[in-house]
Amino acid sequence: MRQLSSAYLLLILFASLAIMPIACGSAEELAEVAEAADSDGDGIPDEVERILGTDPFNPDTDGDGLTDGQELNQYFTDPLVADTDNDGISDGDEVLVYRTDPLNPDTDGDGISDGDEIFVYRTNPLQRDSDGDGLTDYQELFIYGTDPNNRDTSGDGFTDGQAVAMGKDPRERIFFIERLNTVNFDFDRSNIDAQAARLLAENVQKLLDAPGEYRVRVDAYTDHVGGDQYNLRLSRRRATAVLEFYRQNGISEDRIEARGLGKAPVPCMQDDVGGRGCRANRKAESIPLHPYRFTPNQ
Repeated sequence: MRQLSSAYLLLILFASLAIMPIACGSAEELAEVAEAADSDGDGIPDEVERILGTDPFNPDTDGDGLTDGQELNQYFTDPLVADTDNDGISDGDEVLVYRTDPLNPDTDGDGISDGDEIFVYRTNPLQRDSDGDGLTDYQELFIYGTDPNNRDTSGDGFTDGQAVAMGKDPRERIFFIERLNTVNFDFDRSNIDAQAARLLAENVQKLLDAPGEYRVRVDAYTDHVGGDQYNLRLSRRRATAVLEFYRQNGISEDRIEARGLGKAPVPCMQDDVGGRGCRANRKAESIPLHPYRFTPNQ
C-alpha cells in the first residue's frame, strides 16, 4: 500500500497539471471539468482511477462495501482487493460490521485470524479471551482443547484458567466437596448415636474419595444450659468423638482438625423441652478444607 499511496500522490499532481490549462476559463467550463473529473463520485479523479486500475464509473471497484476513495484516503486498504488482509472478511465488513482492522488479519493478536474467529470458532475477534476465563482463545483451541466460549468447559465450577493454574486438566472435573453432614447429640452426651453414625459414614466416603490433600475440620458445640467451662469440656469431648469415628473408619488423623468451641454462638430455645436446651445447638460440624488455590464459582 506504500507504493499505491505514492502513485496516488503522483497522479493527483498529474491530474492537477492536466486541468491547469483551462483554469482561467469560465465558471461554467470549470464546473464541467469538476463534474467530469470524478464520474462515479468516489472521491478519486477519473484519470487517477484509470491509472490505478480502478473503475472510474464504479465507486466501489472491488465490491467490498467501501468506496474506492474511502479505501485510499481513509482506511488505506486496497481498492482492487475486497479483502486486503486476506483474513476471510471483506474490508467493508471489517470496518462497518465487525469493527476489526482491515489491515491486520488478527486484530486482537490471539493467534487466530479474524475470519476464523467469526466464521469457524464463533469467538470474539476483538478480545483475546472471548469467555474471560484467563486463557486466550488460541490456548483454549490449540493447547488445552477447551471451549473458548465457555469459561468452565468441564462444568466443575472452576474456570478453565483456574484449572490450568492449579496444574489440572481443564477438560476434566476437579473433585470438590461442597459440604459434609452435621451431627447432633443428646442432652449432656458426647456419644455417636445410630443416626449420627450414618451421617458420618457418608462423610467418610466423601473424604476417602477426595484427594489425599483434602482435610476436614470438626467444630463441636453445646446448647446454652449450664456453665461455660463445663460446656467447653463437653464440646471438646464431642469433637474428639467425631475425630475418633473418622480415624477408625480410615481417615488419617493428620487430615483431621477437631475443636470444641463451647456453647453455640446463637441460642436456640424453640425445642427446649424440660429445660434441656436446643438439640440443634448440640452439634458437631464437619467442614471440608480443600487444597486448591481457588474456590468453585467464585
